[in-house]
Amino acid sequence: MLGIEDAAIGFALLLFLLFIGLHIATALFIVAIAGAYIFIGDAMIRPFGTMMWGTLNNFLLVAIPLFVLMGEILVRGGVTERMYRALADWTRPLPGGLLHTNIAASTVFASISGSSVATAATIGTVAFPTFRRQNYAEAWVAGSVASGATLGILIPPSINLIIYGAITNTSIGALFTAGILPGLLLALCFMLMIAVASLLNPAVAGRPEPLAPWSERRRRLTDLIPPLVIFILVMGSIYLGFATPTEAAGVGVMAAFALTAFYRTLNWRMLREAMMSAVTTTGMTLLILIAAFYLNFILGVLGVPAQVSAFVSSFDVSPLAMILLLVLLYMLLGCFLDALAMMIATIPIVLPVVTLLGYDSIWFGIFLVLMCELALITPPVGMNLYVTQSVRGCGHVGTVIAGVLPFVICILAVVGLIAVFPWILI
Repeated sequence: MLGIEDAAIGFALLLFLLFIGLHIATALFIVAIAGAYIFIGDAMIRPFGTMMWGTLNNFLLVAIPLFVLMGEILVRGGVTERMYRALADWTRPLPGGLLHTNIAASTVFASISGSSVATAATIGTVAFPTFRRQNYAEAWVAGSVASGATLGILIPPSINLIIYGAITNTSIGALFTAGILPGLLLALCFMLMIAVASLLNPAVAGRPEPLAPWSERRRRLTDLIPPLVIFILVMGSIYLGFATPTEAAGVGVMAAFALTAFYRTLNWRMLREAMMSAVTTTGMTLLILIAAFYLNFILGVLGVPAQVSAFVSSFDVSPLAMILLLVLLYMLLGCFLDALAMMIATIPIVLPVVTLLGYDSIWFGIFLVLMCELALITPPVGMNLYVTQSVRGCGHVGTVIAGVLPFVICILAVVGLIAVFPWILI
């Protein structure tokens, strides 16, 4: 059995390979093969092909390309732009004005895309031109776009939760259910932060614009119906037991096709671009998943999870103190690792520890995704920071970083809430 010191060396090697820029899957493969060869021999390397087939021959994983394709079709079909305008009519009177629209639109779009990067790019493209015309504080605009987009990996359907469920053999439906309340709480916390900042400093919200006539605002409300219908079709079919997550994803894709056809934005060029993007994203995700399963298998054979659990149990600290240490660990890792890499690399090590503390795998899935949200807006690697800066198209990324800092407090507050009251995820 592997010693705790050997496990620490292996984990440090993995972090180093990721830090120097190797692809996530490549780094996972290198560590897994090195561990298998050094401590077991080539007997554990030869059956890799069979293991890869067993990993991919999983009906649940078909949900990943389908949910990605659904989000791509809705973005390229202009559905999200219509949704943003409709939400802006009703959030504009609030303290903070259109900044609330970024959060509300991200919340709605997260419920149909499952991707933070797609949410940041979509909402940012629509938002920045409008905000500049009204002299909003640029840091708050960028911060609300980047932070609001993190909801894409928490509010179902979430690609990250699907991957977590596949790796840990946890019910996807249960994870989706558990993600709704923390996602909505986080969105409300973001909006409360914006309202307080705007009341303390009116310059945050820029120059107010006259509201649209009531007739126009009521008419544009119809643009909120399609995302709501898709969410009900997808999530309702899962919760009511009519469909598996994979079948529900297929229903969502067909609904997206029908919607873009109704808006007359469905054409061969749009469809080709959406499918190419979905294929690229899916290929990258599944390659990472194969590497993660292989590494988890090798770690299990070497007894690493049992060793780490025994090591942690030797410390006489309370569960909340251990959770605080995990928060600090993930905040540190999030400064250097991509969110998905951080999630996959730590699951086999940390999950047994969390289970030992009395938390279940569903709670840990939501906790881990919340920490991934922090990683998405934590410099120097935070993906949402650079996607937002790219869409913003001017200035320095430091403005985006300054803008997300108040929202980091909100994420940590929700993490603290689920740690003290884990029953709210039931």
